[in-house]
Amino acid sequence: MKGVDDAPVRFGTLVTASGHRFGHATLNAPDSLNALTLTMVDALQAQLDQWAEDPSIAGVILDGSGEKAFCAGGDVVGLYRAMREAGAGRVPKDAADFFEREYRLDHAIHRYPKPLLVWGHGIVMGGGIGLMAGASHRVVTPRSRLAMPEITLGLYPDVGGSWFLSRLPGRVGLFLALTGA
Repeated sequence: MKGVDDAPVRFGTLVTASGHRFGHATLNAPDSLNALTLTMVDALQAQLDQWAEDPSIAGVILDGSGEKAFCAGGDVVGLYRAMREAGAGRVPKDAADFFEREYRLDHAIHRYPKPLLVWGHGIVMGGGIGLMAGASHRVVTPRSRLAMPEITLGLYPDVGGSWFLSRLPGRVGLFLALTGA
């Protein structure tokens, strides 16, 4: 039987010394470096919507379980399997649903009505950057490694990549967009 600790995203609340309450969401798939699945995206969206409407919640903190990664992006292994099963020239429903709902989640984070802090420790790639880019507060550590590796898989820098990459200082965004580094 699956418990709360086995849930792909764990949810709770934190109470500050002054009594303020913060929603706390933790991506909980450390074996896959917290790669996003449709189940995770849907759970995050539903909980963020609830917290947005809850006047007792002052803000939200989003992090990832494990020492290695906040989020290594979308579950490319699952997407690859779905594409192989669908056959050449066909877009699997699971893949279309995943991207549509992931992008809606990223948009919701950009427009979130309360402070939302993303703790981007370790690996932060692709969809992880999408979650992080729209947050009102973003924290990285000396061990954070940000990348858009979709480029090396033949995909484009999605999750709002063209928007946030163009706003990076100098030509860093161009470098990331062309190399995925």
